[in-house]
Amino acid sequence: MTRTQSRQENTMAQATIDPDQLTGALRRDTVRKNVAAIHISGKLTLLQRKLSNVLLLNAYDTLTSAASHTIDARTLAMMVGYNSNDMDTLRASLRALAETVAEWDMLDEDGRQEWGVSSLLSFAKLKAGVCEYAYSPALAQKLHDPKIYALINVHIQRNFTSGHGLALYENCYRFVRTGSTGWWTLEVFRKLMGVEGSSYYESYKQLNAKIIKPAVAEVNKNSDILITPEVRKKGRAVSDIRFLISENPQLAMFNIDDSDGLRNSDVYKSLIGQGVSDRLVRQWIAEHGEDYVAEKLTYVSQQKDVKSPANYLSVAIREDYKPRVDPEPSPEAIEQAEKRWVEQQIEDQEFDARQAERVERARKFAIVADLVAQRNPTQRDADKRLFVASLDDELSRAEFRTFGWTSALNASAIFAFWEELIPGAFD
Repeated sequence: MTRTQSRQENTMAQATIDPDQLTGALRRDTVRKNVAAIHISGKLTLLQRKLSNVLLLNAYDTLTSAASHTIDARTLAMMVGYNSNDMDTLRASLRALAETVAEWDMLDEDGRQEWGVSSLLSFAKLKAGVCEYAYSPALAQKLHDPKIYALINVHIQRNFTSGHGLALYENCYRFVRTGSTGWWTLEVFRKLMGVEGSSYYESYKQLNAKIIKPAVAEVNKNSDILITPEVRKKGRAVSDIRFLISENPQLAMFNIDDSDGLRNSDVYKSLIGQGVSDRLVRQWIAEHGEDYVAEKLTYVSQQKDVKSPANYLSVAIREDYKPRVDPEPSPEAIEQAEKRWVEQQIEDQEFDARQAERVERARKFAIVADLVAQRNPTQRDADKRLFVASLDDELSRAEFRTFGWTSALNASAIFAFWEELIPGAFD
């Protein structure tokens, strides 16, 4: 293998849509919990891996109820972390996701084995600045798991510069509460890193030097967890690996800075000081560039009798006002801008509230999954019967029979049921 090929492999990784479940079919103690193994065949670049996470995050609330999902193309580019005007790269990445195969292997509630395969995206299209895409119904049901949503954090994933680092983070993060991933055979670990089938990485020496050490260093530097690898040998050869995990006190989950140091820039601080929301600041800078926004800040500061600098700035950015060249905006334009500004603030508040609700719901669903796993088979059957009997309508009962304790339609009833069964379970 050439050095160029080696470098290419270090920037690409097998995309694990559900790291919490990928090893389910490979480790017996996980299979007993009826956990699905969902993974992707082939390799995706780091950009494509991030893109698949953002698309899933955007679609999660209506994953099983909507035929397709939409997101503004420039917003999508900003969240992934590349030039918002580079539609060619976005098209190529969406094409790669549509050509990539997702495979799952699981046990259903009756203990029957189920294997399935589907393209990762059933279709994707770009039209009028909007990206529309869809998952196959079968794959959407498998992806509709609260642990997937809880794992994805676009602020953290933007800090990664290699697919192997992001893959290792995703596969370690769910074990932060237990402190260890448990032992993986090297064969399983190579699959998780997307380097199975490579004779170069059959040697543990090469695997450790080119994959393990760089990926561990990137996780410890750029994420909210710290990991330490440990190995186990058969004779003189390394046979298994695990990672000890602890929280990184230097990087809080929701306060981690963007990879380009955006929140430390003077432009960012100045805009925040004028009352512009974090989301709108990042959108302006992503769409127009920091220098452009700084130019408009300077322009607005030179104007007299401006009642609302933030409102005026939004017009200056959109209309590209320049000193002594563009005319002053009319009173009507300023009034419209102020109206749009108020609407934007309301939208931002609603967005933040929805995000908080999603995080809290994901946390509670994860706790429910742990509680169910701790029950014996007789208790689980009794729990289901008791819960179904408490539901008032056939639609809710049908939804529960299909999705079980992950049923989004019955989320409130599920949380109330377990809180009554085990008081303080969600504290």
